[in-house]
Amino acid sequence: MSPKRLLTVVIALSLPLFVQAATYDDLITAAKMGDAQEIANLTARGASVDTTDIDGNTLLMLAARDGHAGVVDILIQQRAKLNARNSDGDSALRLAAFRGHQKVVELLLAAGATPNNPGWTPLAYAAFAGHLEIARLLLKAGANINAAAENGMTPLIVAARNGHLPVVKLLLANGADVALTTEAGDTAADLALRGGNTDIVDVLRQAGGRFSRSVDLEVR
Repeated sequence: MSPKRLLTVVIALSLPLFVQAATYDDLITAAKMGDAQEIANLTARGASVDTTDIDGNTLLMLAARDGHAGVVDILIQQRAKLNARNSDGDSALRLAAFRGHQKVVELLLAAGATPNNPGWTPLAYAAFAGHLEIARLLLKAGANINAAAENGMTPLIVAARNGHLPVVKLLLANGADVALTTEAGDTAADLALRGGNTDIVDVLRQAGGRFSRSVDLEVR
């Protein structure tokens, strides 16, 4: 085979790899930038709707994280995996709940994304960040109000610690357990007090919340 013919064959064999790499980069960029039309075009040409980046983030996660509802909607229509989790254990719903992207949360829940998962739940993320309406949506969708993360943090505990009074009131009104503790033994009242959130301390006390023994002695 002549050198020229050999070069032609090598280029022909390598071309699909270049095309695949370009498609991959275009998909990731489109998801991050919220380019719904590009996502639609690429997936129509056979690109996988469940493509992931190096950290295991699917296109749906990337779009949900940054609030790109149009891309999220298209990916849902094309049956992207709703409950996939990345290397940190995050799902698309968890990321949207943490970032406060209510429209994305609504789309994901309507499509059947689960509001419950092991570890930090979407509700805990919403409570941590103080996103009241998202917390309300998740509760309506069946989120476990007392689900605890690996360190024992519950939605009520993180909301109390971070000073999110409206979220605390919402959780209490829906039956959050004020007696639950972290793995270190802290209650929601303990962490609210340490954070200087005295208004939350008062609300928790009225709901039957108690301090741990060491904190209780300090308060007295």
